[in-house]
Amino acid sequence: MEKIIKAAVERGASDLHIKAGDVFRARINGKLVALTKQRLTPDQTKAIALKLITSEEDRAKIDRLRDFDCSWGMPGVGRFRVNVLRQRSSFMIVMRVIPFTVPTIESLRLPDVLKMLAEADRGLILVSGVSGSGKSSTVAAMVHHINRTLHKHVVTIENPIEFLHRDLSCSITQREVGVDTESLAVGLKAALRQDPDVVVLGEIADAATIDTALKGAETGHLVIATITTPDVVTTIERVIATLPAEERDIGRMRFSEAVHSIVSQQLLPLKGDKGRVAAVEVLLATPAVRECLKDAKTTSQVKRIMADGHKELGTQTYDQHLDELIETDQITEDTKRAALATANQPLAVTKRTKQA
Repeated sequence: MEKIIKAAVERGASDLHIKAGDVFRARINGKLVALTKQRLTPDQTKAIALKLITSEEDRAKIDRLRDFDCSWGMPGVGRFRVNVLRQRSSFMIVMRVIPFTVPTIESLRLPDVLKMLAEADRGLILVSGVSGSGKSSTVAAMVHHINRTLHKHVVTIENPIEFLHRDLSCSITQREVGVDTESLAVGLKAALRQDPDVVVLGEIADAATIDTALKGAETGHLVIATITTPDVVTTIERVIATLPAEERDIGRMRFSEAVHSIVSQQLLPLKGDKGRVAAVEVLLATPAVRECLKDAKTTSQVKRIMADGHKELGTQTYDQHLDELIETDQITEDTKRAALATANQPLAVTKRTKQA
């Protein structure tokens, strides 16, 4: 197993799929490919699950597990976010590769404006994208930038801990849900009493965590969180919709005042199947944006404001960044069309598009 995992990581795999009745598979450059020819038996898959689950208590109840998350490390290769699940009464394991080296904004080829966002003193920063779009790597890169350049206390609450940050200019406190704290909401409430400058969360998906994240931003902290949405406008709508109906109006007002910025991203195939690159949409909460957020009828106008602020503020729409990636010969026109469709955005009718 370890030889197969090592070979997959060396080939640039982002995820590994291990399932009873199937071969080892890995996602490489966005495509799921077979790594072996021999199919795994249910007993073999169960044995692998037991090896990946580090807690004796959890291993003892392996036969009762239905969905389970943990992290696992392999010396000299990397760390992995592990999900153990049941399908057709047998075990399946999905492993997300987390490199030992913490990524940087430069190494991920993200817009420089993310450095400015990471240096903010307070407010809520949301990093959004569909599953597998690189949100965790982007957040880790922003934390690494803070860690290198500022003198702050950063508290992360993750499920599970992914990238390991060592203290540089900052003090980094990393807490794992289920191990160091009961839940994301409980850990976040506790973090606000731990003298943090920056609080970093895993995914926020319910009213309780969104409410606590807003409170963290409202009390003068910088809160960075991820959310599974395809673009900036959908992110805004999802946050508001998650709040209880009777609190939605005041919630919209709170969100408009607390949000600092929203970053949405997709991972796209590079030309020639040479890897992947992130297409990024960036919204900065200027006074004009805050006014748009206060009224559901004007929320869609933030896309125009993003586009208008490209040169002066560094904000940008998917369309703008995709055109830049085409100009630098990194992606194709077909890739742009697919990216805009994923983000539920129309293809802009430009001279370049007409020629295509």
